[in-house]
Amino acid sequence: MVKTVAIIGAGISGLGAIKACLEEGLEPTCFERSDDIGGLWRFTDEVEEGRASIYKSLVTNSSKEIMCHSDFPMPEDFPNFLPNHKYVEYIRLYANYFKLVKYIKLKTSVCRVEKHTDFPVNGQWLVTTESNGVKKTDIFDAVMVCTGQHAKPAMHLENLPGIDMFKGKVLHCREYKRPIGFDGKQVLIIGMGNTGVDIATELCTKASQVYLSCKTGVWVFQRLGKGGLPFDLGFLRRSFDWINNIMPPAVSRWMLKKYMNDQFNHDLYNIQPEGTVWREPLVNEELPSRIMSGSIMIKQRVKKFTETSVHFEDGSVVENLDIVILATGYEYSFPFLDESIIKKDESKGSFYKKIIPLGIEKPTLAFIAFILPIGPTMVVAELQSRWATRLFKGLHKLPDPEGMRKEMLRDEERRKKWFATSENNFRRTNYISYMDDLATDIGVRVNIWKLFLTDPVLAWKVVFGPCNSYQFRLTGPGKWDGAREAIMTQWDRIEKPLSTRVVKKKTKANLLSFIPWILCVGILLFAICLKG
Repeated sequence: MVKTVAIIGAGISGLGAIKACLEEGLEPTCFERSDDIGGLWRFTDEVEEGRASIYKSLVTNSSKEIMCHSDFPMPEDFPNFLPNHKYVEYIRLYANYFKLVKYIKLKTSVCRVEKHTDFPVNGQWLVTTESNGVKKTDIFDAVMVCTGQHAKPAMHLENLPGIDMFKGKVLHCREYKRPIGFDGKQVLIIGMGNTGVDIATELCTKASQVYLSCKTGVWVFQRLGKGGLPFDLGFLRRSFDWINNIMPPAVSRWMLKKYMNDQFNHDLYNIQPEGTVWREPLVNEELPSRIMSGSIMIKQRVKKFTETSVHFEDGSVVENLDIVILATGYEYSFPFLDESIIKKDESKGSFYKKIIPLGIEKPTLAFIAFILPIGPTMVVAELQSRWATRLFKGLHKLPDPEGMRKEMLRDEERRKKWFATSENNFRRTNYISYMDDLATDIGVRVNIWKLFLTDPVLAWKVVFGPCNSYQFRLTGPGKWDGAREAIMTQWDRIEKPLSTRVVKKKTKANLLSFIPWILCVGILLFAICLKG
């Protein structure tokens, strides 16, 4: 019987794991190597080893009603898209409200996580930690890894011939903090993900020229959707997801392509993705205008570097290049675990339900938020933690090896359908479908048809409104009495931060206001009749 749980990392995923443990009556101990909570989102001017690093201007890509935790709505006066410091404020509010901080040991690094000698019987783990130079080993019944996916930079220098000869400055995007020291420089950014484009649109106001090199192009969402509302309020809806799953993949991709190009013509800007493979879209509203103004120039893949220049595959050359920023992503790693525990396979898959390592004798090790959904990771992570803790307690079971194998094959087929390939994308998943799958396992998925009979107004909002995390607190274990109200009042919290200038509302026109117009039309018709 699992009782004690070690949680590694005190970011938003780690905090959600602590709370999930407490909901199930477990005893969590969270180890955080830095001196504060917040994980990825807590900005520091220094790059800390083993910890994710962000730039000062980072803003969330998901809106607050989509990305908040399931039983803790964000304050109504918070902006819809949060600067990183504002999201850290929410994290602190969450931790304090649920009294989670007392379960966290700060400045404590996890050095080693090993199976107990009787692991096949008891499923226990030996966790060795270090704090203030003192090492200590404790036994835990289960372990939840919440260290994130953005700690180890992927440089891929082998794909950049001549980079070792380049005399300018070369840095990975995790080293970028502020647009200082770039005035008048020629800057090349390699990689066109969210980070690369964010840095490009910020630096182009300082640098003499910014070049953005990409291999295959990318779809670009703008934060402002229809009517000036956050784009994800319309994009992440059950009704949209149902239609998308029913239609043939080719039709679905055509509709998505049309939606994207209705914002602006990606082909005209030379950034339209090639082929049918679906790649993660980025969120940035400045890119098109910066390309249009010439301050950002889109380039093809790098062919080679010289001491002072860069050559691209189309034959073009940029001379007198000063700085190269590698926005080439990250690799996830678990230096505290034996390699035999995790068999990395980004195509076939390494984790059952993207949580439990395949082939492990006892399912007492869970990996939280090692996933790339088309939606906010923190919401998925919270539900993963609820799923994992109920598994630890034996409240739901894993299938036998044959059942797990079939489930992994189904996941592979779904990825082929959704993304046109299953190669190197095991962590990717459909946001709503994946969460519904987890919710079904632990009994928190709402019965839509029953809801239409018992509460049709709420059912309408669940199906045709934004798919937010509150839906997974309407029923079952962990039910929250405030979930219905949170769904019904979400638009108030969306509109509130926009209402900073009080304007006298125009009164609705009454019937008397139409009398002059009716008289004018009557006189005009009378004059036409007389003339006739």
